[in-house]
Amino acid sequence: MNKLTSMITKRLIFGVFTLLVISLLIFVGVEALPGDLAEAILGQNATPETIQAFRTDLKLDLPPHVRYFSWIGSFLQGDLGTSLANGRPIAEVIGWRFGNSLFLAGVTALFAIPVAIILGLLAAIYRDSWFDRFISITTLSAISLPEFFVAYILIALLSVQIFLFPSISAINEDMSLFQKLHAIFLPCLTLSLVVIGHMMRMTRAAIINVLSSPFIEMAKLKGINRGRIILKHALPNALSPIINVVVLNLAYLVVGVVVVEVVFVYPGLGQLLVDAVAKRDLPVVQASGLIFAGTYVCLNLTADVLSMLSNPKLRNPR
Repeated sequence: MNKLTSMITKRLIFGVFTLLVISLLIFVGVEALPGDLAEAILGQNATPETIQAFRTDLKLDLPPHVRYFSWIGSFLQGDLGTSLANGRPIAEVIGWRFGNSLFLAGVTALFAIPVAIILGLLAAIYRDSWFDRFISITTLSAISLPEFFVAYILIALLSVQIFLFPSISAINEDMSLFQKLHAIFLPCLTLSLVVIGHMMRMTRAAIINVLSSPFIEMAKLKGINRGRIILKHALPNALSPIINVVVLNLAYLVVGVVVVEVVFVYPGLGQLLVDAVAKRDLPVVQASGLIFAGTYVCLNLTADVLSMLSNPKLRNPR
């Protein structure tokens, strides 16, 4: 086993271990909630017999470690349990909501990634110019502001003042693609303003770092024009950090949209998680939390593996 394969295998094992620890933390966190779940759901008028039957039905009378292994075992087999709020299978409830969150993240990524890389390239090419300073100040400001603040500013400007886009991003399966894109424009723009800053600044820094390399100086002495130097020589050698920050921002787009979904009442997994906490629907809370954690860990693993694969020293060991 060479060094690259060994490092990837270690990352995968560490990812699985991290997920197991997170699942345990989620279970312990839900167990630590104050009050009795059966009494909270059935109310104060429930008889002791009804409460005991409810606890037996939910297996709440079993020891915690037995319930943990039963939950994680069923989850690995695709059985997420049943929602306490409506009695529907959790997999059925989460499936459509998770698809909506992926749709919002996908549209945002299709817009934000090319814009961030192009802005980063232009800022590196015109380093220390008024354009570079303007882009840097704008992106730093966008990063510094909380997401909900950016969202409410956009709602005030584009929804309340000039009625261009709806302030509530409600979508359903009967809507056309254009109607959905129109409905999610404001949450998509909010997320884009947050992630473009990170990706643009990393692209700019990576390109500037490569431009100071000796082989770039040699290319300039040979009379190669600046555009070709950037695209043919600098960009391919700066891909590793750019890929890393792009994948990490994709992870944020999927799991960090809870606040944005709540502000725009978007029917995604983040909004479902908040609703489940309010209704004390603990099986949905556990399943949503573990899906968020699994997505984040998988995308971080992808970023690590792609960074290692784009490293020539690891791809071609001597």
